[in-house]
Amino acid sequence: MLKQVFPLSLIIGLRFFGLFVVLPILSIYALQMEGATPFLAGAVMGSYALTQILFQVPFGIMSDRIGRKKTLLFGLIIFIIGSIVCAISNDIYTLIAGRFLQGAGAIGAVVSAMISDLVKEEQRAHAMAIMGGTIAISFSVALMVAPIMGGAFGFDKLFWLTAVLSVGAIVILFTLVPEPPRISHSYDNIKVKTKDVFKDKALVQMYITFLFHSSIMTVAFFLIPVVMTGSLSDGGFGWSRMDLWKVYLPAVIFGVLAMGPAAVFGEKYGKGKLVFLISIIAIAIGFTAMGFSHNPWIFIVGVVLFFIGFNMFEPLLQSFVSKYAPIHQKGEALGVANTFAYIGIFLGGIIGGVAMQEFDRATLAITVLIACVGWFLWVLRMQNPNMRANVYLSLDEYDRDAIMKMNKNNAIFEVYINESENIGVVKYEKELIDEDGVKALFHTN
Repeated sequence: MLKQVFPLSLIIGLRFFGLFVVLPILSIYALQMEGATPFLAGAVMGSYALTQILFQVPFGIMSDRIGRKKTLLFGLIIFIIGSIVCAISNDIYTLIAGRFLQGAGAIGAVVSAMISDLVKEEQRAHAMAIMGGTIAISFSVALMVAPIMGGAFGFDKLFWLTAVLSVGAIVILFTLVPEPPRISHSYDNIKVKTKDVFKDKALVQMYITFLFHSSIMTVAFFLIPVVMTGSLSDGGFGWSRMDLWKVYLPAVIFGVLAMGPAAVFGEKYGKGKLVFLISIIAIAIGFTAMGFSHNPWIFIVGVVLFFIGFNMFEPLLQSFVSKYAPIHQKGEALGVANTFAYIGIFLGGIIGGVAMQEFDRATLAITVLIACVGWFLWVLRMQNPNMRANVYLSLDEYDRDAIMKMNKNNAIFEVYINESENIGVVKYEKELIDEDGVKALFHTN
């Protein structure tokens, strides 16, 4: 599994490094540009997300139609162009334009879909945890590089670094990433419609969870550097930008450590819903500390708690969406999920900018706490995301046509053939039937 997953994880890790390396100090940098206001600085944070919103689903559909690799190449090229525009920008509006272009290379869902293609569902949480761990490592390295390199060589050099690393991602794509398996399924003669990925209540519940998760993340990243480096007279702590890594590093370490138990309890023990609820509580407590503390160390404890809660979601979100999505719309469903995530990022950037311009961090924290209450209640209504499972049937032992007819039973969610591995895959509803029942059902057809 590692051979299939690691190159893709490395690609997305390099891509996210390019995003993370500017994020910790982007709000401060944006505020210093010609024409900047707190609102426009918030727009810089969120503008990347706006084009992600527009292009996540088209990129997902494109990957389902023309193939994952071609789509990834196209997205990486656009991201490189956007990074260069950001690097040469001299005013806030050009910077926003560059961020728009960066966001137009919307490949996040495509990478997740390709990992789902290459890895069996039972191993998917582990695979997503590897991807999440790679992202977390890139994040922690970025937090070290951002204040040091940005302070020593200039913030624009961070965007140039992003462009170069994205070229490296293209090289990895065509040298190390294997081809996904060939799939035959029962949807071949069915007209595919985007609205179909909204018919499954469980998928819709996950989409909204993506929105909450990402919006609150963006608020945090707007708030943390502004407060830590702000003047004491304005309610900040007066830290140097080059010292911000001391805030982020312990948060990242504890956040990464939280991912393993979250993946185990969420997947192996089927406690995904409980993991989500605990995560929301940790985020809420973290924002309470960040919003109301007047001591920098209590603020940092809040940052650590936020990261723990945030990272506990990481190995589960993409995995659960890929489980719920039908095989022929996996890229599209992940595109919709990521669209909701980037709607959240855009809203989070705008909310953070407006709140800090018109009010204060306590008001912003109260807003987030209200959102957390709504998020908690939303997750309480979710079905546990482990109610479907797969049976793998060797085509050497089971008849292909009989397997494909099994989807007529209400207990069967979908059926498809993995041509590359010569197996039939039957996804069933665990509340209605078990694995032995599925095999018995085969013999009755």
